[in-house]
Amino acid sequence: MKTKLLITTLAVFALTACTQESQNRLGRAINNWTGTDGILEVYAGEKLVKRFIKIDKLTTATSTNGSQDRPYRFGYGVLDSNLNGVADANEKKVYFEFSDYSTAYIFYENPN
Repeated sequence: MKTKLLITTLAVFALTACTQESQNRLGRAINNWTGTDGILEVYAGEKLVKRFIKIDKLTTATSTNGSQDRPYRFGYGVLDSNLNGVADANEKKVYFEFSDYSTAYIFYENPN
């Protein structure tokens, strides 16, 4: 019983001692494991120009030497190049980023 309590206590201390970036990585790993399935659509005016599917989450970039957020977000997802909403065999998972200031976008969970 004492061993379980000691292990639990050490795990709690280790988690609280993690930097924010480490906690974000852990959160991303949990999101990947739970199978979150987001969709990001990018628009030019009223026209859909890019779609990324099977996104686990979007992350706000932070400065390297501080805690201030940078004005862009990033993630990983399958580039739906033909905009059919399906991850076809020739469409690959890619890294993407976009500006919070100038990109018209919608991010939502896949309803299927």
